[in-house]
Amino acid sequence: MDIDKFFKAPKLPAGGSGGSSNKRRMAENPTPEMLKRLRTQEINNGSHRTITPPPSADVKGKGRATAVSLRDEEDEEEYERGNFAGVDGGDDEDEEGGRFFGGGLTDEQREILNIFDKAQGGREGVDVQDGDDLNIAGIRRLLLKFERAIDKNQAQRSKYPNDPSKFIDSEADLDAAIKSLLPLSQAPMLAYPELVRSGTVVKLVELLTHENVDIVIDVVELIKELTDEDVGNEADDEDEDEDEGEAGSSREKGMKLLIDGLLENTVLELLVSNLSRMNEAEESDRQGVYNTLNVFENVLAFNPTLSRTLVTNTSVLKWLLERVQAKTHDDNRVYASELLAIILQDNRQNRLDFGKGGGVDTLLQVLSQYRKKDPVDADEVEFMENIFDSLCSSLAEPEIKSLFLEGEGVELMVIMMKEKMLARSRSIKVLDFAMQGTAGTACCEMFVEALGLKTLFSAFMGKAKKQKNPLATTPASEDATHILGIISSLFSNIPSDSTARVRLLTKFVESDYEKVDRLLEIRESAEARLAVTNKEIEQERRV
Repeated sequence: MDIDKFFKAPKLPAGGSGGSSNKRRMAENPTPEMLKRLRTQEINNGSHRTITPPPSADVKGKGRATAVSLRDEEDEEEYERGNFAGVDGGDDEDEEGGRFFGGGLTDEQREILNIFDKAQGGREGVDVQDGDDLNIAGIRRLLLKFERAIDKNQAQRSKYPNDPSKFIDSEADLDAAIKSLLPLSQAPMLAYPELVRSGTVVKLVELLTHENVDIVIDVVELIKELTDEDVGNEADDEDEDEDEGEAGSSREKGMKLLIDGLLENTVLELLVSNLSRMNEAEESDRQGVYNTLNVFENVLAFNPTLSRTLVTNTSVLKWLLERVQAKTHDDNRVYASELLAIILQDNRQNRLDFGKGGGVDTLLQVLSQYRKKDPVDADEVEFMENIFDSLCSSLAEPEIKSLFLEGEGVELMVIMMKEKMLARSRSIKVLDFAMQGTAGTACCEMFVEALGLKTLFSAFMGKAKKQKNPLATTPASEDATHILGIISSLFSNIPSDSTARVRLLTKFVESDYEKVDRLLEIRESAEARLAVTNKEIEQERRV
């Protein structure tokens, strides 16, 4: 291509040796530093423009339109008037702003610069410059643009319900408007009250019922970012003059205002109902499910008591139990197990609902697969531990202990103890929880009947083979703690005149009272550690 003819400018004078052109060209693979330097030069020269590629009219299956980027209305007007560089009829510019517009960048390199700018926080339409906080005027412009995008999309969908090509552009505008709200998480003290006051929270929640699941996924991602427990921390770190305690209090008030506004508009119910709309075979939908679970975790981290609201008002418990039973292991399965453990952690009613919904049998079936095989990687180890933790939490209730006994949970845990797989340590922990208190008497008796004493005392004496699996995470001291807990429950709950009691006592007599000697060793070791700790405490007091 003849560059001189393209830009309609006289030939440039030769410069340097060999008569090479003075026009700068960019390397094929520019570094971030080079991109930033070139961007700064362009802005200083007043020649920077952002040209957004034209929208695509591609439509996905299931009636969903793929969201694409579009120009702002102002940019479109400028484009029609021919004010963009490279369009015939544009205003004449000086040499630096005309022939050298763009610094000699190709379209691909200019797009890289735009992406780099966005990564630095320079999103279109957001009043953020070099890390400055969002101002209230910029926030209100964003919210107004967002509301207009919603209204336009609703109007076009109502007018052309059966012709996606008619509302594809407005759908793309809506997608861009939703994404433009992501930076609001940088200024929760200003943005969150404005979100509630302006009614934007209501509109956000309403979009969770949008016909296009891609729009729903965008909204879920936005809610996830806004409710993240670390929102606003980056801005506070950069502001050295702001008092940390006051900033934390303001941030917490803003978060509470936002979460309360979301809850008032039944956000939890809509989020759970949308889980069935998402097809996890598709990457975007799979990420949408993950972000939905992340929202639940964020809300519960801010206010743990909301776990009861989540279980009462939605069918999330049923969905989680079904999800952990999936044959294919993935990140969402791990996240579902983690959320289940959080819900059952400290709420009695949630545990009872879990038992009524067949949760005990479900978890026992899931754990049974680890009798003969170990998890294949660290993620699956985490999943297995989450399931064990969920079972342990629920066993704090007497009603769950009865269900555990009926579901042959004691027998399954004894088998796992014998197999010496990774699940062995966790099975000991589950038995400790199941046999505690007077409600655990039946489990103690079943443990003896299932021939668990031999395996238990083998582990107690350290005769069991050590796990060589590099994925093993449970320290030996934790196993010893739970083994001692089981022995204590056996002595406390088994009747003194029963055969099971005699079998238990016999274990301490055999082999020349070696179990008694082992108990004394454990006691002496504990006393020695306690003496060291007491000495350190005494020294700190003297100082």
